[in-house]
Amino acid sequence: MGRRVKAVLADLRQAIDKLAPVHGDRLPPERELRGILGCSRETLRACYATLEQEGEIWRHVGQGTYRGHRPVHMPLRDTLLVEGATPPDLMQARLLLEPQVAAVAALRADESDVVHLRSKVGEGRDARDRAACEQADNAFHRAVAETSRNPVLTGFLIYVSGARRRVAWQREWDRTYRSIAPDEFQTIHSDQHDRVVDAIAAADPRAAASAMTDHLKTIEAAMLDKD
Repeated sequence: MGRRVKAVLADLRQAIDKLAPVHGDRLPPERELRGILGCSRETLRACYATLEQEGEIWRHVGQGTYRGHRPVHMPLRDTLLVEGATPPDLMQARLLLEPQVAAVAALRADESDVVHLRSKVGEGRDARDRAACEQADNAFHRAVAETSRNPVLTGFLIYVSGARRRVAWQREWDRTYRSIAPDEFQTIHSDQHDRVVDAIAAADPRAAASAMTDHLKTIEAAMLDKD
């Protein structure tokens, strides 16, 4: 653990004692905590990971972060819904959801959000294999969702994205990746991500939705044309 993370972790423990003193209390949003601690999103999440391993906090997708151990009664069966999802199911869901998420992000983004989104585009351009490409792509789409400031939208997107880790999706993605030039992931897809960010930076929800739709349709077409 880096020195910076250790220092922020100590401050975070004190902040939690003050702001969420009782087991089950909800922690303030990440943006608020970053302001209190004066740290980056990445540093805060590294601290969260440590506290979660220690059982000091638990996170519920789309609802927030809470003090204490995860309740034993938390339902897990909803994760089974994505097990049977096919790649066409997933793409249909993404096309319905993500353009609207991008539109909301365009209305709510600030300068720091745009900088963060640009960094995610850069990570995609630097990716050099299938796993790195998919990880960078997933991180970009999650960052767009988080920029919407709507935990319900973010939760839905994360839930849908969970299907990308399933066998059916990975099989189709492997076939798609082998059928196109490797640098397409660093050029065409990253250029499309850039256009989404341009629209968000311009606070243009219609353009953001359109750019996201174009990007997802490119992925859909590549999967259909893989053979």
